[in-house]
Amino acid sequence: MTEQREGSAWEVLGAFLRLGLTSFGGPVAHLGYFKSELVERRRWLDEASYADTLALCQFLPGPSSSQVAMCLGALRAGPAGGLAAWLGFSLPSALALMAFAYGVAFTNLDHAPWLHGMKVVAVAVVAQAVWSMAVRLCPDGPRAALALVAALLCLALPSAGGQLLAILGGALFGWRWLASGSSSATPAGSFRLSRGIGYAALLAFFCLQLLSFQVLASPAAESTNILAAFYRTGSLVFGGGHVILPLLQQALCPPGWVTTDFFLAGYGAAQAVPGPLFSLAAYLGVGMQAWDRSWVGGLLCLLAIYLPSFLLLLGVLPYWENLRRRPGVQSALRGVNAAVVGLLLAALYTPVGTSAIHNFSDLLAALLALLALTRARVPAWLVVLVGALIAQGLG
Repeated sequence: MTEQREGSAWEVLGAFLRLGLTSFGGPVAHLGYFKSELVERRRWLDEASYADTLALCQFLPGPSSSQVAMCLGALRAGPAGGLAAWLGFSLPSALALMAFAYGVAFTNLDHAPWLHGMKVVAVAVVAQAVWSMAVRLCPDGPRAALALVAALLCLALPSAGGQLLAILGGALFGWRWLASGSSSATPAGSFRLSRGIGYAALLAFFCLQLLSFQVLASPAAESTNILAAFYRTGSLVFGGGHVILPLLQQALCPPGWVTTDFFLAGYGAAQAVPGPLFSLAAYLGVGMQAWDRSWVGGLLCLLAIYLPSFLLLLGVLPYWENLRRRPGVQSALRGVNAAVVGLLLAALYTPVGTSAIHNFSDLLAALLALLALTRARVPAWLVVLVGALIAQGLG
């Protein structure tokens, strides 16, 4: 195994800025982009470390792809690298959605063919990512069967509870039946964080969590209640951006902080821009009357929804480094990784597929896009752009 070379925060920022500008397709596709760019092309870490990082982030609530980005940045350049990875990956979509929030009143999105074209092509991007990960993480019959069971479970129980149950079941299955006869290689990479930082971060996470419930139950200022709602939602959601969107709608629309039409317009735009779907928080913050519809509200809401993820990762990473090297934990991780493939497969069907594929023409377009990605090796960003232009021309 080659020795990992330590990088700089600026290097991490540049790499993830590029990913933030080109990673279309939602959280499932982002994981494929990360693997292609950072594992295969740049060789920042090996596949074992990448799979372990993915497994850890699936255990934690919050935006899974953004958490993976922060972990990869921390592996490369320490805590500053984790922050740089989040900035590079999140800011492009956040800025685009804040700009969109200012112009949404002048745009009719009810009939936007380019938006539907992007969603159709995103199905192909996600399918390519799921297949790539399945080949690597489910190389035998037991793990392939485990992935299928996990997918069926997530479809039968379409909630955070179903996803968590699939992950825990995968861990138990791996610990009992996927033990390796030979000693596993030690994963490359090291999270350079002290346990003192971990204690402080976990304490801050739980204190803010309790405070968010108290604020929501009290007649506090409107802006404080809004930030508490974003923090609480970000700290309790499993499954990434597709899960948090309906939860945010439930938290923000009934109190009248944003209108349902404004929310739904942002919902569509968030799936059309590259980068994490959690950036919708920036769009929603701009629409809040509490900050006079200012970009300040967008940045505050963006920080509030991501803060739980920052604190959880800082709290868990100092212990994860030792845990993942134990044989029993590695066996459990093999099961978790297979279950994660099942989660991604279920997400490919719904909401990614069901929200985009409405007829045979949509299915044919998605298949052609998949062939362009896999056979012709056309870059994903170009496939998405061409798909949007064709849809607009035909519409």
